[in-house]
Amino acid sequence: MTASDISESEWVIMETLWDHAPRTASEVAQAVRETTGWADNTVRTLLTRLAAKGAVESRRNTPGVREFLPTVQREACVKEESRSFLKRVFRGSAKPLLAHFAENARLSPNEVQELKRLLDESLRQTPSPTDTTNQPKTPILP
Repeated sequence: MTASDISESEWVIMETLWDHAPRTASEVAQAVRETTGWADNTVRTLLTRLAAKGAVESRRNTPGVREFLPTVQREACVKEESRSFLKRVFRGSAKPLLAHFAENARLSPNEVQELKRLLDESLRQTPSPTDTTNQPKTPILP
């Protein structure tokens, strides 16, 4: 199962479970009802799909009611979804994504500073092509 296998509607369910799990189908439905308007049966259908994909698992609690919990971490799904988006929309290149983002997003000065810090940190972590400190040494043969 990859994050790109999770639909937009299923993502709403996953967010609810990542926020608090385990939850029953009724608890999930109650948590999303105000923002989505979904009926209990819609939520149950989405939970069934997510279980079939391996994104959630269910178990019976003490009274015998089925509870659902995520089997994948949110960060792993975000990372995979980001890779998929970058590949699909920007042909795998981060530069056009960042340029588009910088030109179209309304960032506060604090957000701009944080992004600069993250880019600078990324530069420090990426070895230059001439840097041989982390490359394996070729053994000298007699």
